[in-house]
Amino acid sequence: QVQLVESGGGLVQPGGSLRLSCAASTSMFSRYSMGWYRQAPGKERELVAIISSGGSTNYAISVKGRFTISRDNAKNTVFLQMNSLKPDDTAVYYCWSHLYRENWGQGTQVTVSS
Repeated sequence: QVQLVESGGGLVQPGGSLRLSCAASTSMFSRYSMGWYRQAPGKERELVAIISSGGSTNYAISVKGRFTISRDNAKNTVFLQMNSLKPDDTAVYYCWSHLYRENWGQGTQVTVSS
């Protein structure tokens, strides 16, 4: 089973930026689809962004143009650059991976508040 460890969450003011990282414990990282989901209090977990093994990306409409997902296969790491953050972006952000099965990280809290 792949272990996913997120980092980079925290408290930021509206309009600010954060960069999340997720390190994966697998030698086959380049073959994995990777992504970020989030779950706000009282809401269901939702997709934020996905990047395929080939580098294709997809985003939730709510974050398109503000968030960018990327990956560094040499470092077994996926990133989520979040700009122009809004209070509605407040949530626990989870790293996700998929090759033959899904794996999830423990989550990192992102709070957008003044």
